[in-house]
Amino acid sequence: MFIFYGNKTSTQFLNFTPTLICSDDLQANLSLQTKPVDPTVDGGAQVQQAVNIECVSDFMEAPVLNIQFRYGGTFQNVSVKLPITLNKFLQPTEMASQDFFQRWKQLSNPQQEVQSIFKAKHPMDTEVTKAKIIGFGSALLEEVDPNPANFVGAGIIHTRTAQIGCLLRLEPNLQAQMYRLTLRTSRETVSQRLCELLSEQF
Repeated sequence: MFIFYGNKTSTQFLNFTPTLICSDDLQANLSLQTKPVDPTVDGGAQVQQAVNIECVSDFMEAPVLNIQFRYGGTFQNVSVKLPITLNKFLQPTEMASQDFFQRWKQLSNPQQEVQSIFKAKHPMDTEVTKAKIIGFGSALLEEVDPNPANFVGAGIIHTRTAQIGCLLRLEPNLQAQMYRLTLRTSRETVSQRLCELLSEQF
């Protein structure tokens, strides 16, 4: 990942120090290596910082980027959450209908499934929904669900310790303006987190 820092003023930023902050839990589950950045950012200039990220195991929270610098004699301190979420490590997997339902049945233990029923926050548009599922990192499996109004997806979360297969099914109810989202994975915490992250999109 690359982070770009831009100085839109005409004054130098001095002692420019970006730091990634992770909780102990996150440090154990996410490996982050940053390249150093020049401590001076000239007025009107932009600098970039490379960050190498490896998912060691599934994680819930996002790292925080803390930026400290001096500008015109005053000390500035800015913190932002980085958009590093579990689905960024999700790779799409194509599957035939038969394989999907066979795998779906295999992941039928209560702790492997997480379901959420929620009200639509945005207009319920089929093409937009497809784009959101693909953008999330999942493959969109066409003509798999017997109900053509439903959306079905599959992917694999790649971590250092395991490959975690993920199946999803999104059932829209246009009349009620509601969705039912079901996630099945081999790890309960992954099902939970992906369900939370994906439901926020709709």
